[in-house]
Amino acid sequence: MSLESTETTSTQPEAAVDMESLLQEQEGYVARPGELRKGRVIQITENGALIDVGLKREGFVPASDLRQVRKEMGEIHEGDEVLVKLLEGESEGYIKASIYQARLEEDWIRAEEMMKSGALYEGRISSFNRGGLTVQFGRIRGFIPVSQVVGIPRGLKEAERRQRLAAMVGETVGLRVVDVNRAERRLVFSQRRAHRAWQRILRKRLLDSLEAGQRRRGRISSITDFGVFVDLGHSVEGLVHLSELAWHRVEDLRQAFHVGDEVEVVVLDVNKSRERISLSIKQTQEDPWAQAEKKYRENQLVEGRVTRITDIGAFVELEPGVEGLLHTSELIGAPNVTPAQVLKVGETVLLKVLEVSASRRRIRLSARRVRREEWEQWAAERAAREQAPE
Repeated sequence: MSLESTETTSTQPEAAVDMESLLQEQEGYVARPGELRKGRVIQITENGALIDVGLKREGFVPASDLRQVRKEMGEIHEGDEVLVKLLEGESEGYIKASIYQARLEEDWIRAEEMMKSGALYEGRISSFNRGGLTVQFGRIRGFIPVSQVVGIPRGLKEAERRQRLAAMVGETVGLRVVDVNRAERRLVFSQRRAHRAWQRILRKRLLDSLEAGQRRRGRISSITDFGVFVDLGHSVEGLVHLSELAWHRVEDLRQAFHVGDEVEVVVLDVNKSRERISLSIKQTQEDPWAQAEKKYRENQLVEGRVTRITDIGAFVELEPGVEGLLHTSELIGAPNVTPAQVLKVGETVLLKVLEVSASRRRIRLSARRVRREEWEQWAAERAAREQAPE
């Protein structure tokens, strides 16, 4: 038949031909077991669910499959759009299907895509065995061989290795997919290959979460002449300046603090662009001046330690963080003596309180107003304490 005779004898509209061929194609369509198709839930009964999968026959998902879906993934309702996996055989003229298995296949597909792209997976360690760790990936259980676990060197004794693996259960880690085999139902991860990228993510998360006023715990990572650096985790360090170490004067930093010490700090300021963090240790403690006016009153006898001697007098520490001024005019023998002539740094002295101003953080003290009998009684009691056996 020539092209010309064909054109003159065909009177059926082109749209009708296309629709007819589409219907014929759909009627002849054979559902392939294992195929994934999107559909919509038409009806749910006690026997199962009917799914419109876009074919001449609907799909049927048995009640047992729905129970598994409800148990692990939540409820399915009429009208919901779902992914189903077509199965072999029929059920009362319907195509057998499974929503649960389709969800599993989704996870396998996602795992394959992550392996190709090298994307990071954040997973929680669910269990361990002698060979490594297990982690849930959607509805699939993945495996991390011990050789791919960070912090477990080769040659470790089995008891120590099992102890370290057990300690990781419940921990959230960063992983990369290294092997996916759907046929053998095998999914393998590596923590080692994801470690650096995961540390960068954790570092950024911690930096983003820091705000002024927060209380945090960390470990002292280094000590300098101007303060100490505290590691808040994931190599995020903040500086506690000398002025923020304590309410009292810290004479010897390296004696008061040690690398590795765990400390509580308050975040003072965060510069996220420059990754600079200012911290305070003293802000975690009560300001001793807050109770000063209740603890110290006019004419009260107090014992203190001389911390500094200047031309105007001596500074005396009554308790850590609270210092008073013993002016030259209040020295015994004033005005004929200077502070350096009658006092030594570190010496303990008995004084009398003249004035307390907590708001100005000032206490005025006097030595010459201490009566002789008061001083003699104090000296005798102090000598007795020093001689008493411990």
